[in-house]
Amino acid sequence: MSDTKKDRVIPILEIVTAAGLILFWIAFSTVGLAPENPPPCYFAYEHAFPLPDICLALLLLAAGVLLLRRSPLGRTLSLIAAGALIFLGLLDFSFNLQNGIYLTSVLDLVLNAFINAWCVAFGAIIIWRNQ
Repeated sequence: MSDTKKDRVIPILEIVTAAGLILFWIAFSTVGLAPENPPPCYFAYEHAFPLPDICLALLLLAAGVLLLRRSPLGRTLSLIAAGALIFLGLLDFSFNLQNGIYLTSVLDLVLNAFINAWCVAFGAIIIWRNQ
């Protein structure tokens, strides 16, 4: 892979991740992605996240676009987004583990585990690639 194509992977994944965050909240609000028998605290917990997640999505979108345009600000915003992604992934992982969300169904396990792993891993990759 040429350096030009390598340089485009992270920003494109940032933009895709931003879109994923927005689509998640659209689906959560319309289709309903809650477990069948959520713990009592589930909705209070989830409803605290749309604002920070949308801010993170906007941050990832700006970082991705600025990186594609080779703006130095893109790198700074990417690193900020990376920290937020790792925090989000670990917070969700902790909540899901403590409240048995991973055990409610195979769909909840796969969906939540993927989202949590993506946030932590992608955040770490962004940091590693920006050293």
